Amino acid sequence: MIPMVDLKAQYSEIKDEIEQGIATTIENCSFILGPNVQAFEKEAAQYLGVKHAIGCASGTDALHLALLAEGIGQGDEVITSAFTFIASAEAIKYVGATPVFVDIDKKTFNITAETIVAAITPKTKAIMPVHLFGQPADLAKIKDLCDKQDLKLIEDCAQSFGARINGQQTGAIGNASGFSFFPSKNLGAFGDGGLVVTNSDETAKQLKMLHNHGSDVRYYHDIIGYNSRLDDIQAVVLRAKLKRIDKYNQARRHIAHLYSELMTDLPLTTPFEDGLGEHVYHQYTLLSESRDEVIKALQDKQIGCAVYYPVPLHQQNVFKQDHAGLSLPVTEYVAEHCFSLPICPSLCDNSIKEIVSVIAEVF
Repeated sequence: MIPMVDLKAQYSEIKDEIEQGIATTIENCSFILGPNVQAFEKEAAQYLGVKHAIGCASGTDALHLALLAEGIGQGDEVITSAFTFIASAEAIKYVGATPVFVDIDKKTFNITAETIVAAITPKTKAIMPVHLFGQPADLAKIKDLCDKQDLKLIEDCAQSFGARINGQQTGAIGNASGFSFFPSKNLGAFGDGGLVVTNSDETAKQLKMLHNHGSDVRYYHDIIGYNSRLDDIQAVVLRAKLKRIDKYNQARRHIAHLYSELMTDLPLTTPFEDGLGEHVYHQYTLLSESRDEVIKALQDKQIGCAVYYPVPLHQQNVFKQDHAGLSLPVTEYVAEHCFSLPICPSLCDNSIKEIVSVIAEVF
């Protein structure tokens, strides 16, 4: 059996460090906004090259708080991708704004300046590109568009921790950006967790109040806020893994490149790297006209595989009434033909070869 993600193998390498840190947190009873949270925020900000990093309860909350802190609200429109997890659009709806879905590039699976520009209206207040599967969106062009149109840039970095664009980390370019620490992410906690980052002092001040009941000073509340705090136990885990994130991402890139090399002659479309940024392969996602046959063959051999994402957001029940008649041909094609293979830092070359041999038999 080969799982999609082997979290046990990763844990075994850092077990002692994590258990010692968690034991100290329990001994000190420093669970909420404790010393490890403060330390992680500083270490993450330094790694990402941003002035401020604020821990929160989830990646969804990170995007929600980022939008609120940047003043996005009722009646506003935010342009984003329909080929992503629903959290991107949920966060937009939470603040009373409307998600406007645009098509993606068939190679990178990301929205582009070209697909965005036609959707801009007087109500557009922000653009939320998603660095999908760890592939950075072309932010140089998108940021230029935002600057010309006076729009906020909110980066969805849920799947791209450690990915770089021209030397800058994803998350360091937008007005505010959200990260997810769901356990299977490149940098994953032992439960839900998130991070919102910004280079703006004013935005950071708002974020710090928003994630902690609207309070800057304990028991004094200036705005209506939320209970969205990263806890100290999760921060222990994240601090241990942050030290190793470049090694983890390097391993993911090795695995991805070996997959692609071994499948060169198969009738599949392997992941594309545009050279503008460094892909960190949160997922290794292919396209195939024979997707169902490949998935069945893998499942028969107890090899993990998954479809991210089978139904684009504009076709989901919760959104399709508001987006009736919207056609996003590339998004729809990709959703019908994509599938993802196991990828995690501990996946060995022999397992990769075994997976590819099963796929090759289908053809």
